[in-house]
Amino acid sequence: MPQNSSAQVVIGAQFGDEGKGRMTAAYAAAVGCDGIVVRFNGGAQAGHTVVTPEGRRHVFSHIGSGTFAGAATFLSRFFVSHPLLFLKEWEVLAAQGVRPVVYVDPDSPVTTPYDMMINQIIEQERGAARHGSCGLGFGETLERNLISDYALTVGDLADAAALTLRLEAIRRCYAPARLARLGFEAAAAQNRTLLQSDAILKHFVADGRRFLDSVTVMDAKAAISGRSLLFEGAQGLLLDQERGCFPYVTRSHTGLRNVLTLAGEWGLEWIEVTYVTRAYLTRHGAGPLLHELPDKPYPGVSDPTNLPNAYQGSLRFAWLDLDLLQRAIAADLADAALSPALTVHPRLAITCLDQIGDEKMRYYRSGRYHQTTIASGVAAVATAVGLHEVQLGFGA
Repeated sequence: MPQNSSAQVVIGAQFGDEGKGRMTAAYAAAVGCDGIVVRFNGGAQAGHTVVTPEGRRHVFSHIGSGTFAGAATFLSRFFVSHPLLFLKEWEVLAAQGVRPVVYVDPDSPVTTPYDMMINQIIEQERGAARHGSCGLGFGETLERNLISDYALTVGDLADAAALTLRLEAIRRCYAPARLARLGFEAAAAQNRTLLQSDAILKHFVADGRRFLDSVTVMDAKAAISGRSLLFEGAQGLLLDQERGCFPYVTRSHTGLRNVLTLAGEWGLEWIEVTYVTRAYLTRHGAGPLLHELPDKPYPGVSDPTNLPNAYQGSLRFAWLDLDLLQRAIAADLADAALSPALTVHPRLAITCLDQIGDEKMRYYRSGRYHQTTIASGVAAVATAVGLHEVQLGFGA
């Protein structure tokens, strides 16, 4: 097939942190500079770890995980751009001698400092009832952009004067009203000096200019033309805004829905979807976690990426539940039936198998606890989800 008639898709099948970055990097390595990684959901709250064979390591947040392989990145209109965090990541990569090629849809929503402030104030005020947010303003950006007077996209960053006026309206009118509407009017008053800081506003206008200088704002079809497509998902199916356990979800379609929309617009005929799961279950943030454990499930488990933080706490662990995994993948694949012109080929990837070590692989199926060899455990997972094309991986 021509390059733009097919695509690879990587989707997390848990609560995120499954190993999507390494899977994306592996696919990108096969196409190199001819490839382009399409970010089709989420935003800068992603943390996709890639380690090259020579030991180079980076946690990709805003930029596609195929960057080390030479693949470009396209931030679609379903991706929330965060100029401040983009620039920080850009500088980290530049220090490693890496200059990413990044294209951005002009309709990509933009996170402002006020979205971050609102997000962090709300989570702090909720105390023990926190929703598990990263505190980076992702959901608040999408909420604000529902109101045209306060909406802001990448296409709006070029006009500094108009951008300044929009930010003035957001900080003086929208932010206090949003906090009051959520019942945090007192917190808005307590943080008034921060919300009304002129220095923060001016700095963001400058960041917007630097962001535009680092990327190419371009229509999607022009950006992907002639390239091998690789869609990189963020978060996981169990955090989907409609299928996860509300309110402990991300404000995003974490599965195929956005991919199917873009595939239809771009005339794709075939996609291969890799659903990624660890050999155990993790969750970083608040919310239910079936079969949760008091500590890591296997002595060999190591996760230097998901460090404890003020908003999500420490990484949580549980045994893998095959019924939960099966339901999540089946529900996502059901969306593909709505696009009969597109052939969807699903496969499964299981990561972190090396972390089991000499232990038995443990999981739940039909409410029953099982422990068995890794080979038998992998076979059980494949049978449960109905995907017998399985890729085995190490590390997340």
